[in-house]
Amino acid sequence: MRLTSLDVFRGITIATMILVNFISLSPKPYPSLEHASWNGCQIADLVFPAFLFIMGAVLPFSLAKYLSGERQIKQSLYIKILRRSLILFILGLVLNGFYQYDWANIRLLGVLQRISLTYLLASIIVLKLSIQQIKILSLIILIFYYLALTFGGGDLTPTGNLGAYIDRLIIASPHLYRGGDFHSLGDPEGLFSTIPALVTVLIGYLTGQWLTQQKPTSQTSMNLVLVGLSGLVLGSLTNLAFPINKQLWTSSYVIYTAGCSLLGLAACYEIIDVRKQTKWGKIWEIMGLNPLFIFIASVLQIKILVKTQIGAISTYQWLYEQLFLSWLSPENASLFFALLIVGLWWSVAYLFYSRGWLVKI
Repeated sequence: MRLTSLDVFRGITIATMILVNFISLSPKPYPSLEHASWNGCQIADLVFPAFLFIMGAVLPFSLAKYLSGERQIKQSLYIKILRRSLILFILGLVLNGFYQYDWANIRLLGVLQRISLTYLLASIIVLKLSIQQIKILSLIILIFYYLALTFGGGDLTPTGNLGAYIDRLIIASPHLYRGGDFHSLGDPEGLFSTIPALVTVLIGYLTGQWLTQQKPTSQTSMNLVLVGLSGLVLGSLTNLAFPINKQLWTSSYVIYTAGCSLLGLAACYEIIDVRKQTKWGKIWEIMGLNPLFIFIASVLQIKILVKTQIGAISTYQWLYEQLFLSWLSPENASLFFALLIVGLWWSVAYLFYSRGWLVKI
């Protein structure tokens, strides 16, 4: 069984990821399309949790035969899950070191590494625990994380938070993220903040599991909307005590972004699975069928454009100035450049789709 709306939602998420990643390279992008500097949540801050949510929502479908008892859970399944996780982690390391491999200073963590770790843990959890136990575990993790960061001896600043302390304690400084406020202080995809990120995946799993038992009706879509709105309200309320913060992946951030993901999925589900408007969704579905390849290739593209030069400036800056800044404002130039790149990767995705190529691990 496959839920087309999940592919569509994934495609929208990937397109948004490429857009905000390229906009962030600009010296003067639209502020609303950037990441929040610390506390808060903007459009760019919704992308990563949406990926994790979708990954969790897919698990009930990919593991359906095991979860239903139709196929026995054997050691080979756990080996397969571990193998996928290791490949993702290694690909993350390759991305981190691309263009100039310096293994003595390579960053160990990152986006793919967090996806790797949460996929591994979530897969084991859903195979071992019941739905009720997963709900209880998720609640315990969010409460524990709040108590740990609030009363664990640190504060909620870039330099003083408990997660950064744990990162520095376990990982040598040369292998941590080096950029912005986190330089030698911690990692925005650090080890400790991966714990609440796991809950984002589990919320996605609970959503996907629930959808497998529902008929594709507008009432199902409305139920997703109601739970999503509840997440926005609850996340906003908990923000008063525990600020919404992507880099710390706070409990309020988990709840708030899960609400946003539920609303996004509800819209796709209503249009695609309920109203059968598949032509509208096809453009996004195509983008969502090869997410790993497009993510890795687009990140490599960024690294190449930033690290190579034309004259005295980076290739990105040269293209930005020559193609767009000469006739647009800086904000619109960065937006149009990013939209061009999104179109480029959609063309690549369409080529893969037309040839029947699916990149899997």
